[in-house]
Amino acid sequence: MKSESWGIVGGGIMGITLALRLSEMGYRVTLFEAAPELGGLVSSWKMNDVEWDKFYHVILLSDFKTRDLLKQVGLEDKIEWVETKTGFYMNGKLYSMSDTVEFLKFPTLNLIDKFRLGLTILVASRIKNWKRLEKIPVTDWLQRWSGKNTYQKVWLPLLRAKLGDSYTKTSAVFIWATIQRLYGARRSGLKKEMFGYLPGGYKRIVSALKDKLISRGVQIHTGYAAREITIGPVSKPVIHFAANEPMEFDKVVSTLPAGLSAKLCTGLTIKEIKKLEGIEYLGVICVAVLLNKPVSNFYITNITDSWVPFTGVIEMSALVDKKYLGNNALVYLPKYVSPYDPLFNYSDEEIKKFFLSNFKKMYPWLTDEDIKFAGVARAKHVITVLTENYSRNLPDVVTTIPGVYIINTAYIQDGTLNVNETIKVADDKLTQIMADA
Repeated sequence: MKSESWGIVGGGIMGITLALRLSEMGYRVTLFEAAPELGGLVSSWKMNDVEWDKFYHVILLSDFKTRDLLKQVGLEDKIEWVETKTGFYMNGKLYSMSDTVEFLKFPTLNLIDKFRLGLTILVASRIKNWKRLEKIPVTDWLQRWSGKNTYQKVWLPLLRAKLGDSYTKTSAVFIWATIQRLYGARRSGLKKEMFGYLPGGYKRIVSALKDKLISRGVQIHTGYAAREITIGPVSKPVIHFAANEPMEFDKVVSTLPAGLSAKLCTGLTIKEIKKLEGIEYLGVICVAVLLNKPVSNFYITNITDSWVPFTGVIEMSALVDKKYLGNNALVYLPKYVSPYDPLFNYSDEEIKKFFLSNFKKMYPWLTDEDIKFAGVARAKHVITVLTENYSRNLPDVVTTIPGVYIINTAYIQDGTLNVNETIKVADDKLTQIMADA
């Protein structure tokens, strides 16, 4: 084993992947997580007698990084693949948009609008050079290809639902990355939506990865909230904690969101701090609902009606066999908002009341008796807003502080936030910092 020691702050998928890769290189690695358990955004919780993910996650056939990681812990062949359907909620009605025939029957667009919508998706799916899209506002690009009517009826409501007011400063890379993600399975040779999941959810995955790390000698400390990273008396990075003794390492990596990393790392230049703090995030407030019956057969229901307070309806039980969910239906109601949105100040009970009352308006046959559990999960720094020229404004992962590096999901420049892209960033940026180390 190499003598060099590495400390990693943040025990989500990014931190776990980095810890695994560094341990495979022979380094001594210590992984720190503020929460009681590893996982971050893929952590789980109890819903009555059901344990599943706090936030919704899915695996695509084209998620080769995720599948390779699962193969390392003997879980890749345990993935269950399911053909799924997509719904649209528009003008108070639910429509299926799962195949070409249903698309052509979609009543709110005329034939020309449908053609232009389909053309927009086709064009985006075939663009290879995403960087040229960074200069173009997403609003301009969509109107150019889809036309004003389709933009107003379909794209604008979806942009507002997904990005809030941030859609006005988002580049066309956002819609390109979204379409690329959705067509990932089809580029794998299929003409239908095939999504995958692991029985047991991400709790099972994180548990297997934790065991793998321990077997490779990685030290794992949960309940360790990092407060500051400084350079110690022998010119090595020191991690200071809110309630634990400081620890010194040869190298330290922060996987915390950009602004938090800027506050954590003492000694960054003004330029570095400005770049890190200039990265804009959206947070998420997500209500998980356990029901005694499903609300639809759609995995994803996109929503264009502005009165609905959540971004979409994710019916996990349209993907996951209900035997893994205690024979219940499981629905997620996510809302993406600014970290400073007043909604973050609402109590869990207030959010549940607000979301569930509108959920029952969408599906009026639901009653309070149908709802067996409702819980609120929230995170303030989840997805970065892909502003114009986003990649040009990112700071280097190798900081000016000797031995200190910052690697987080802000470096997903040409994709949407998901586990596969997170692992990809970890691998790509680790190669970069190895050249410096």
